[in-house]
Amino acid sequence: MATSVRRTTLTLPTAPLGPDNPLPALHPLDEVHRVDDRVRATLPADMARQVAYEPLRSVLPVRLRDGYGRDRAPATLDAIVLENGRLRATVLPGLGGRVHSLVHKATGRELLYRNPVCQPADFALNGAWFSGGIEWNIGATGHTTLSCAPLHAARVPAPDAADGGAMVRLWEWERLRDLPFQVDLWLPADSAFLYVGVRIRNPHHHPAPVYWWSNIAVPEDEHTRVLAPADDAWHFGYARTLRRVPVPEWDGADRSYPLRGAYPADYFYDVPEGARRWIASLDTDGSGLVQTSTDLLRGRKLFVWGAGPGGRRWQRWLTEPGTGGYAEIQAGLARTQLEHVPLEAGEEFAWLEAYGPLSADPAAVHSADWAAARRETEARLEAALPRAAVDAAYAAWRPHADAEPAEHLATGSGWGALEVERGGFELPGTPFDPGTLGEEQEPWRRLLRTGALPDWAPDASLVGPGASLVAPAWRDLLEAVPSTAAAEYHLGVAQWHAGDRAQAERSWERSLRCAETPWALRCLAVADTASGHPARAAERLLRAVRLLLASAAAHAAQESAPVPAPEAPVPDVPVPEAAGAAAGAGASAAVSLAPPPVAADPVALEAAEAAEAALGREAIAALLAAGRADDARAVLDALRPAIRARGRFHLVRAQVLLAQGDAPAARAVFDEGFEVCDLREGDEALSDTWYAVAERLVAGAGEPLTEEVRRRARAEHPLPERYEFRMRPAEGPAGLYRDLRPAGRRPARSTTSVEARERNRCTGG
Repeated sequence: MATSVRRTTLTLPTAPLGPDNPLPALHPLDEVHRVDDRVRATLPADMARQVAYEPLRSVLPVRLRDGYGRDRAPATLDAIVLENGRLRATVLPGLGGRVHSLVHKATGRELLYRNPVCQPADFALNGAWFSGGIEWNIGATGHTTLSCAPLHAARVPAPDAADGGAMVRLWEWERLRDLPFQVDLWLPADSAFLYVGVRIRNPHHHPAPVYWWSNIAVPEDEHTRVLAPADDAWHFGYARTLRRVPVPEWDGADRSYPLRGAYPADYFYDVPEGARRWIASLDTDGSGLVQTSTDLLRGRKLFVWGAGPGGRRWQRWLTEPGTGGYAEIQAGLARTQLEHVPLEAGEEFAWLEAYGPLSADPAAVHSADWAAARRETEARLEAALPRAAVDAAYAAWRPHADAEPAEHLATGSGWGALEVERGGFELPGTPFDPGTLGEEQEPWRRLLRTGALPDWAPDASLVGPGASLVAPAWRDLLEAVPSTAAAEYHLGVAQWHAGDRAQAERSWERSLRCAETPWALRCLAVADTASGHPARAAERLLRAVRLLLASAAAHAAQESAPVPAPEAPVPDVPVPEAAGAAAGAGASAAVSLAPPPVAADPVALEAAEAAEAALGREAIAALLAAGRADDARAVLDALRPAIRARGRFHLVRAQVLLAQGDAPAARAVFDEGFEVCDLREGDEALSDTWYAVAERLVAGAGEPLTEEVRRRARAEHPLPERYEFRMRPAEGPAGLYRDLRPAGRRPARSTTSVEARERNRCTGG
């Protein structure tokens, strides 16, 4: 049949994404894929250089996405279907352009792991991510910030357009590195392979760091084997070490079978120069999916969850009961995902990938002779899709990469249109229509056109400070605008991102002199924490929470909405002089507690809750770190009930109770049961808090925590399965916790290490 492209919808049980976190991501990035200088010194020179090249410090200007829950309901998702006589591919343009399904029509086989639900979890660089299908990871080490974001999509003439061929083009402006990119998908007539042309452009006058990994989720069972053309791999575990290991046998097991390891791990295959680039996941019958590409996409990787309790728990967390497990096979621009590759000014990276079914002799595929297994797989790939055919398809696609879209299929964000207006970029094939500019971009568009950034509206304290922009060009513009509370605040965020912390603090202090807001206070609190002043940070955050609640109460009074009585008072806190509040405006007087409003507008309610949850969580963590457990309890009790009902805040309550010396009450919180919806990949807050409570229960109030106490706590209070999310070995030979992080990264073994990790994550519950 002729290739067709059509729009449709897909209904999946889905947990809504909820509102973004309104607080700018000033804290250091907590991405787990990092190594220290000691490990980097052991790497090959070119790899070490790229590992050290422009690592991401934060996800600014992107906002964190942590407003989702776990209550799923059927939702209708926009989808685009590409189909020929042999394959059918389903793409979700509203969720990062994810290829949700790739079906081999002759056998009816789903070649990908197709998640039957859409359940966000905290795996992307900015939070929300979901498992399954093929995702396009761009920006920096980790799952892209676009994982759950809409992309632009359009129908475009394909290389075989004369025969009716059409491509689906996905494109967007990647904001971490300020680079436009496109993904072109097409199915040539009668082809058993989905072709994917990718292009990343650097329209700037300076080099830019580039990261790209195509991430393919594939079904796994005990017979699944992953093959790639390599005899060695770089192994990365969640103990944050990177080391070269043999393939496939290592540490007593054949690691090409994903379930033959206990813990989650990455294997970055060291594909020799000149070798064909490919990776395949094949089942017990020697059948499955193969991915191959032109040579620029040099890296290949296997990610496994492992067969241990933590990995299995995460797999169940990401889907619904009864769903099989999955592994990930991946392809990237560098050998490992810890590296970034420089893209020169005015240049581009472009390559072609192909995805399709593969069948090989199962006896050879599962042979103990690794070289024979590889030869069989590669020979079958060459027969199905010769290497020369991939190169020819790439050459045929390149002239079409600039083709203008013929039919609009989906709309992405307005950030690309804003950048094109600012920079005057010419980007053939990927139009960023001014019609996509929206409310978030409007203040910045007015800055471009008038030279002034609009100040905040009087009710800005209810919903947040608005989106910040941090690129050098925007920072230059902000430095020249008239001084207002909003302008100085956003300038400070841009300066902080650039590493100019002293100037950032001055800008935030000027913002406070213009108008006292929770947002500038919070930014100064982050600066206080970074400079080693936790007590002052706690004071500022407590003041910020009080201002937010007071603003909410004032708004409620204006709306004549019923106001619930607070459960506990938040302590009165004068603004410290360092806060820079306006003189003569009563700034030094305490702000009395006001409970949050009952908003009639659901969107406004969501935004207000997001702001209150984000600020409240940071304030509680700071107060705990400053040894002010009672004040932390007061803040927690003053938050609106809907926030306190979240699983994240149940965990916070257990931490507060433990800090107050009430370990039995903290344990009761765990015994009642809760789920932390936004638990971060690699985060051990649940297990750390559980064992901190257990140790205090065993030791008794006021008694020292000895090694014997810790030993007994683990023996007498085993971690329940529902809280087991650890992605690395947690028990040593003697049954004690074994911290495998490199020296210099280990937190102190005390309850405050739990709060310290909270401060490193700027989320809203």
